[in-house]
Amino acid sequence: MRLLPILTATLCLLATPLGAQPRVVASFPAIQSIVAGVMDGVGVPDTVVKGGASPHVYALRPGDARLLEAADLVVWVGPAFEGQMARALRALGPKTRQILWADLPGTVLLAAREGGPWEGHAHAHGHAHDDTRNDGHLFLDPRNAIVLAGATAAALAEIDPANAPRYRANAARVTANLETLDRALDATLRPVAGKPFIVFHDALQYFETRYGLTPAGSITVSPERRPGAQRLQRIRERVRRAQAICVFAEPQFEPSLVATIVEGTSARVATIDYVGVGIAQGKDAYAAILTKLADDLAACLKAS
Repeated sequence: MRLLPILTATLCLLATPLGAQPRVVASFPAIQSIVAGVMDGVGVPDTVVKGGASPHVYALRPGDARLLEAADLVVWVGPAFEGQMARALRALGPKTRQILWADLPGTVLLAAREGGPWEGHAHAHGHAHDDTRNDGHLFLDPRNAIVLAGATAAALAEIDPANAPRYRANAARVTANLETLDRALDATLRPVAGKPFIVFHDALQYFETRYGLTPAGSITVSPERRPGAQRLQRIRERVRRAQAICVFAEPQFEPSLVATIVEGTSARVATIDYVGVGIAQGKDAYAAILTKLADDLAACLKAS
């Protein structure tokens, strides 16, 4: 009879996967959400930038560097968006396996806007850009999220072959959900496609392009630099000339600038958030972030 507990314990050990789950790190919550969907049932990716912080201004802590060093796979946009990540990963060298979203075949890339209401934005974040100087906010187009899901499944299948079928099945499900999200966002935003607005900083180009929106400019040259008095005056004039319906603030940055901009105009003020402040991290976060962004844009613009 004493053999029964031993046999039971042995069977339990055999049923346990021989390899630990892959250690995957995503740079910020929108990426973590897509990767979490692909890893569903196997493990949960870690995140560097948490709590609704802006990837533009986030400073890596010693614990973040250790997290990256221990990772089997790091998933991020690229140096045009996460300058601190770029420096940390360069220090780790080629041993750290990475997915650079901006480099994936099939990713829709848009050039960073310069001139007029977007002046200087291509150099705004103060870190190295790729040779084409693309806009790094590419995660705001669900078509790009579909590309990332497929690439993540392929990379994880190589790292963890035992779970390759699960990763591929999860990626197919994530893709179907993203296609549904894309259609829903289009339906929400189509009624306001021709209505002009001003954003806090030039972050929404991919979203605007995908859904036919009508931006009229941005308040700041970059989220790290407060605009001067002349810049603020030019944007106020832009609000008037474009008959901008809304000027959108962001929760991470100074709201008083927006109040200054709309003073003496008929534009309304609202807050939009493409980072996901207050949205629970996980596989459903990406859809929640983009859905709320679309709802908040449409609510202000429809009120005209």
